[in-house]
Amino acid sequence: MKKQIIRTAEAPSSPLYSQGVRVGSTIYVSGTAGIDAAITLRAVEKGDLEILYAHQADPAALRMAAVSGRDHPAFMAHWAKLLGDPSLMKQAILSDGALVGHLAAWEEGGRLLLGYWVGRDHWGRGIASRAVAAFLSQVARRPIHAHVAQHNAGSIRVLERCGFRRVDQGIVAVAGVDVAEWVYVLDAAGARTGSD
Repeated sequence: MKKQIIRTAEAPSSPLYSQGVRVGSTIYVSGTAGIDAAITLRAVEKGDLEILYAHQADPAALRMAAVSGRDHPAFMAHWAKLLGDPSLMKQAILSDGALVGHLAAWEEGGRLLLGYWVGRDHWGRGIASRAVAAFLSQVARRPIHAHVAQHNAGSIRVLERCGFRRVDQGIVAVAGVDVAEWVYVLDAAGARTGSD
C-alpha cells in the first residue's frame, strides 16, 4: 500500500493535542489503493463557514447523520462561538486543496467526544477515514467517544477502521423522531491508521 501524506497547519495549542507525534507539520498514514487525493488538516477559518454551512444544510446528509441542521444565522452564531473557544479542537479537512469537511473534539459530561462531517459530494472516497486517523494521531487523551446513528454504515466503517469499538447503544431525539444510535470508544489499545 502506498503512503498517503497528510499535513496539518494548526499548532498544537490545546492541551488535548499530543506533543511530538508528528515530524514537522507532516503526519504519515497509510493510503487506500485507488485513492490518490492528498488530505490536509488545518485550522477552521471564518472563510470556511459558508461551505461548512452548505454541508450541514444538505437534507440527505442530515438524515444520514441523524442530526438537526441550523438555519444560516444560527449556524454562523454557533461557529463564531466555536472559533472563539481555544479548548475545542477543530480542523478543516481539505482534499487536494478543496475544503470538504471538518473535525472536532470536545469535552462533554466528563468525556472527550469526536465529531466530523464530510460533504456528501465527497463520501465514499476514504477521506473521512484518513482525516479522522490523522486527527486522532494529534489527540493525546484517551478514551475518545463517538456517537453514530445505527443506520449510518459509512460512519460506522470510519470509526471501526480507526480502531473504535462499539460499547453501548441508545436513542436520541432528532427533530421529534427517535433515532437509534451506537456509542463507540477508542482507547489507547485501539488506535489504527484509518486504512486497516
